[in-house]
Amino acid sequence: MKRVLFLCVHNSARSQIAEAYLKLLGGDGFHVESAGFEPGPINPLVVEVMAEVGVDLTDKGSQKVFDLFREGRVFDYVITVCEESEGSKCPIFPGMTHRLHLAFEDPAAVTGTREERLAQVRAIRDAIRKVVEEFISWVGSSGRKPLGDFWEIKPTA
Repeated sequence: MKRVLFLCVHNSARSQIAEAYLKLLGGDGFHVESAGFEPGPINPLVVEVMAEVGVDLTDKGSQKVFDLFREGRVFDYVITVCEESEGSKCPIFPGMTHRLHLAFEDPAAVTGTREERLAQVRAIRDAIRKVVEEFISWVGSSGRKPLGDFWEIKPTA
């Protein structure tokens, strides 16, 4: 079983969507979690658009990445999903074999009418699903299949 951590600043949107999709689509081959540097409540627009695809996040909480780090948790893949989580804030987890990065627009930053904001968050949700599907395929190929252009493989040390 591959252990995967999706990482974002607030663990309130993108990392939650990615975690939910990997749990939904990855089956028993993955143990997946998400965490943030400054965890906050799940974005209500994210809860709404995930409910549209049958994923209930209403009672989902967020967790602090450094709590997982202090507990000595080990992950095969740590995937950052926002620009803010790059750089010095991102801990290196013991035993981690792959560190990947994906940049997605922040659902908290979308603007416009309610319907326009929902449409933008749906687009983010759908983009995340697409890359999660690609990640599952990549892991299934033991990393032999190339990842798309939107992935960035980061050094682990």
